[in-house]
Amino acid sequence: MSASVDPLAASIETLAQQVTGRVAVPSDNDWDTVRMAWNLSIDQHPRLVALPENTSDIVAIVNFARSSGLQVAPQGTGHNAGPLGDLSDAILLRTDRLREVTVDPEHATVRVGPGVTWTEVTDALAPHGLIGRAGSSGSVGVTGYSIGGGYSWLARKHGLAVSSITAVELVTGDGTFHRVDAETEPDLFWAVRGGGANVGIVCALEFGVLPLPQVYGGALLFPMERASEVFAAYELWTRDLDDSATTCLRLLRLPPMPELPEFLRGHSFVGVDGAIDASAEDAERMLAPLRALKPAVDTFAIMPTPALGMIHMDPPAPAPARGDGMILEDLPSEAIDALLAVAGPGIETPLLAVDLRHLGGALGRPDSKGGAVNHLPGRFLLYAVGITPVPEAVAAVESHIAAVKKALAPWSANRDYVNFRDSSDAASKFYDQETIDRLTAVRFAHDPDQIIRSNHPVTATA
Repeated sequence: MSASVDPLAASIETLAQQVTGRVAVPSDNDWDTVRMAWNLSIDQHPRLVALPENTSDIVAIVNFARSSGLQVAPQGTGHNAGPLGDLSDAILLRTDRLREVTVDPEHATVRVGPGVTWTEVTDALAPHGLIGRAGSSGSVGVTGYSIGGGYSWLARKHGLAVSSITAVELVTGDGTFHRVDAETEPDLFWAVRGGGANVGIVCALEFGVLPLPQVYGGALLFPMERASEVFAAYELWTRDLDDSATTCLRLLRLPPMPELPEFLRGHSFVGVDGAIDASAEDAERMLAPLRALKPAVDTFAIMPTPALGMIHMDPPAPAPARGDGMILEDLPSEAIDALLAVAGPGIETPLLAVDLRHLGGALGRPDSKGGAVNHLPGRFLLYAVGITPVPEAVAAVESHIAAVKKALAPWSANRDYVNFRDSSDAASKFYDQETIDRLTAVRFAHDPDQIIRSNHPVTATA
């Protein structure tokens, strides 16, 4: 019996000849590499992978997808890939080769391509004493992080990263290139800042950065057995905390990895990490109530701001994992007890970390410069994650994440944060109805055939 012939083979070959970049297909020797997500437990199987080298390539890829009955799923580093779902009818458009970083120190702005990571931006800004609103992991792509919202260690004072965006270049699902800002196509500019790939494929971002060469940051670590005491103290501490402090309370079970220092390797902690954008004197005054608990490890000190990318100990390279999150309206003693009953001391759990990032301050106030996402409601941002080195570990980790979310469900907000949701959910979990209606109108106007695939879609209808 003869092998089946791919009906798109000829047109895929034509596309490959049209673009400057590359088109990869399943028969290529490096197929398993080019289709790989950051989370190695997510096994992506797209129809093909496109690796554009310029905006013209992206336009050609989108037009090919529309004529071929396919969708296009843009992806930078491959974080938050799980919610994309089945990609068998989609082109995975990897922006790895689009790595422009141009700093304008005079105006405190930077322009980046969609394949750039935060480490690259931070390194480019450091010689100028500037810093972006980067997340806790330098390996995360700037584009996906920023257009999804962008929670940084400076967020309670300076707001979400999405509100610092001053211009976006993107290709919409109808194959049109746009450069948008507050004056040019303001509706599209509003929609992409929070609506992400629902409205187009980002080709470049421009955003403002901060003149902040150093900051007071670090971590406090306590033995896991003191979790109840530390949780209660942290909850009290954050009630009237100055906006200059952005911190995270965490349950941390570190694996016995050789690259970790001996005092961390294989140990479990309850910890507080983050940054305080204030003088050392004011920061030490703020931290005093937590330091009075006598942590086993205290690394808080004045540090170069780029070093903030190291304090959370996020993995620097792709790894297999499962995680998910939610926003909490409050953390009363009943919520603390419920969480510790499923993930606290003495509990056998495969979870590496359960994080509670402090919200409020500038994060909780709608920003007039923002877009479809301009603030985050609630008091804490939860994220629970576990490493899944073998497929058999996935079910156990997902079960424990579900137990954490169920335990805290009575205190959950009616909104979630797209960047911390690694599972699919309705658009109403991320936007209010007015925002959904406006996003839908913008998307339908520019992508009537819904060519662009988002990891958290707002479905456009006539």
